[in-house]
Amino acid sequence: MLGKIIRYTLITIVAGAIIGCSALTGAYFFVSRSLPQLDKLEDYAPAAVTSVYSSDGHKIAEFYRERRIVVPVNRMPKKLIQAFVAAEDASFFEHEGLDFISIFRAAIKNIRAGGIVQGGSTITQQVAKSLLLTPERKFSRKFKEAILAWRIEQNFSKREILHLYLNQIYLGHGAYGVQAAAENYFATDVENLSLAQSSMLAGLPQAPSRYSPYRHFERARKRQIYVLERMLANDFITASQLQQARSEELSIHPRKNNTAAGTGYFTEQVRRYLEQEFGEEQLYTAGMEIQTSINLDMQQAAQTAVRENLQAHDRRRGLRTPEHVVNPDKWDKEFDNVPERLEVGKVYPAILSALNSEGNIEVQYGKHRGIIQRTSLEWGEPFEVIPYSEYGTEKTPQPGGKSIQPRASGPAPAWFRH
Repeated sequence: MLGKIIRYTLITIVAGAIIGCSALTGAYFFVSRSLPQLDKLEDYAPAAVTSVYSSDGHKIAEFYRERRIVVPVNRMPKKLIQAFVAAEDASFFEHEGLDFISIFRAAIKNIRAGGIVQGGSTITQQVAKSLLLTPERKFSRKFKEAILAWRIEQNFSKREILHLYLNQIYLGHGAYGVQAAAENYFATDVENLSLAQSSMLAGLPQAPSRYSPYRHFERARKRQIYVLERMLANDFITASQLQQARSEELSIHPRKNNTAAGTGYFTEQVRRYLEQEFGEEQLYTAGMEIQTSINLDMQQAAQTAVRENLQAHDRRRGLRTPEHVVNPDKWDKEFDNVPERLEVGKVYPAILSALNSEGNIEVQYGKHRGIIQRTSLEWGEPFEVIPYSEYGTEKTPQPGGKSIQPRASGPAPAWFRH
């Protein structure tokens, strides 16, 4: 009796395995017919930046949909590659496109969550998803992704897969690929990245917004340390290298304005001409290099001269009354779209908020604060700062008079140079 039970159990298991394998094989052939070909990877030509240069060799503008500068793998530091591998796919150099341990671990979490919350994707799978598939989070897409990852591994070397991945991946704040990210965050080329910088970039793919060094530096720092620890665990670095990278002080470079100062009108005319001649698609994706007739140094010198002469002319007219007075309740609305960082030398509108104990004028522009030294306004003397509560009364000088309005319950605008 016991023998029959064991025999029936074995038959059931074998039958189940055969049915499961048959179903899986059938699903494979069914899905395979609708999968994209790998030609797109062989002819990898992603949307790239069109760059505009002045006659003296300066880059004065960029036009793009995705800010990406494609670079070969041999320009990428070994530690940068290892940082991404350690953070995203530690067994990348061993597997054939799929990491079954990671898939099993992710499957358990997904079952517990009642949906897809973790992918367990390898770097090869991420290449398949970003270049060949849609980003939808469905089990059918994951199945297609797995098949394509296996095919990619059969047709491309690990080095070629890394080339696709590290040039394609989105790393936040408009930067696609490691070269654009190196410029964006550290104002350097990819080959110059340190271990500390590389590990911070490698922490971004999981959630570029959440780990943004601009907005959440401490969070980005913790993620960077995690990447360094993963590199140590995989014998990519030593403990002393980890400590050195961890102690390195990182300076995050402000996102640069892609138009050189003083060239805005000129480059807009160039953009219109290029769009008319080559079309919008070519303009924003072809990665063209455009040489123009403008001399940047001469243009900026001319603009500086005009600006300084206009300011001198303005000062000769004396101090003007405020542009308008702002009700305290409307302060926040006055400061919509205030930039995170102010550019040195640029003029910004500001609220005149106080006259401090030293007699200097306090101003603010959103979260930014500044002080105008009273001595720097000698050309406008005599003038006085009066309270907001007195504005509009008979005590207020008429337009053309020399007074700056006000403090009290809510200030008025002045102009200041940051």
